[in-house]
Amino acid sequence: MPHAARPTVTLHDVAAAAGVSVATASRVLGGSARKVAPEFQARVLAAAAALRYTVDVSARAMRRASDSIALVADDLTTPSMGLVVAAMEREARTEGAFVTVSSTMGDPERQSETVRVLRSLRPRALVLTSNRLLAAAAEDRLVKELLAYEREGGRVTVVGETDLTFDTIAFDNAGAARAMGAFVGRAGHRRVAIFVGAGDRRNMSDRAAGFVAGLRAEGVRESDIELVPCRAGRDGGFAAARELAEAGMDGRQAVLAGNDAIAIGAMSAFRAAGLSVPGDVSVTGIDDIPLASDVTPRLTTVALPLARAGAEAIRFAVGERGPARRLVLEGRLIVRDSVRPRP
Repeated sequence: MPHAARPTVTLHDVAAAAGVSVATASRVLGGSARKVAPEFQARVLAAAAALRYTVDVSARAMRRASDSIALVADDLTTPSMGLVVAAMEREARTEGAFVTVSSTMGDPERQSETVRVLRSLRPRALVLTSNRLLAAAAEDRLVKELLAYEREGGRVTVVGETDLTFDTIAFDNAGAARAMGAFVGRAGHRRVAIFVGAGDRRNMSDRAAGFVAGLRAEGVRESDIELVPCRAGRDGGFAAARELAEAGMDGRQAVLAGNDAIAIGAMSAFRAAGLSVPGDVSVTGIDDIPLASDVTPRLTTVALPLARAGAEAIRFAVGERGPARRLVLEGRLIVRDSVRPRP
């Protein structure tokens, strides 16, 4: 007569026998990095042994998928985003989670499609970097996907600017640029060019406005401030500076760049044109990426707490649920060698 099959022992059975929650039993038996009190760990292991519980590898894989935190970034090639991602990964490890990364180059269709796919994979939380997620776009497919993900129990955190009701970590871009504009104005510069990225990016438009406000506060006439749109990277700064140099500089004594990468490209173009930085033209940036202190001359910039933004994004994503939170991080002026005072 064949033996009756032994009933399958589930994780719920182990948890009940140990007198702990299913989540605690899962952490002990699933190898989670999240700490469990030694007393509870011993009880779970003893119950599992007594019940002859065998870990279901496929089920554990599914549980581990829920420990993922998905980052949907505009552009992973920028040095500033590299600092944010590295900090996210470090913080996620302390929470027993891991980070998956997708790049959309800020394209709304790619963003919405990426979020749609991620919803089916059920990550523990989703972090989106964006400078365009505004309530005016509430009917857009991307916003609908994000709201649907939250209704399904997910958590959304935005690193950037939004007036939607998601947890948000933003930088005081206008304040950072205002501080730099005021510094350049106090240094005696009276004819200034501002190199900024595309105007449809909220961070760049805020920085442009901040530069102008800081310069005007120090007596620079608005007619002596030129806004020069360019691509928001090294090549964009190089092209804009080359064009300005070929036009004879038009008396411009300083260039305020919307980020460090633009500033570094501008310095390269000025050198190629035979101009000295800061002897002929001062150059500044914003972000304080590692390269800013290694270029010659060392770049005067505003340091934004990029690593803190990455860490806080994870803390928001795994923290207790509640009303939407908004954290605004301020920058700090870093004076180096790329600005020369003018008489």
